[in-house]
Amino acid sequence: MADDAPRQFEVDLPPEVVPGSYADFANVWHTPDVFVMDFVSLARPPQAATDAEGNAVTVVPGRVVQRVRIPPRQVFELAKALTQQLEFWEQETGRRTGA
Repeated sequence: MADDAPRQFEVDLPPEVVPGSYADFANVWHTPDVFVMDFVSLARPPQAATDAEGNAVTVVPGRVVQRVRIPPRQVFELAKALTQQLEFWEQETGRRTGA
C-alpha cells in the first residue's frame, strides 16, 4: 500500500445505530493519549438541593448516552468539521447561535 495514495473510506452504519442518540449536552475531557466526549441526556428536571456545606445548589440529573474516544490528532479535524457544518446550518436556517 502506497502511503501517498488517496484514501477512500468505506464506512458501515449498522441498522441499530441509524437512529442515533439524543444528548442535551456534552462533556469533553482528555488524557495524554485520548480525548473523551461524554454525550449526556437529562434524566429528569433540575431539582433544588443543598450541598455538603449547606449551600443551595440546583442538581441536574443526567445520564451518559454515548462516550466517544478520539486520538488527539483527530480533534483538530473534528473542530474544523463542526465549524463548517455550523456555518452551513446558519446559512440554511438563517439562525445564528452563540454570541
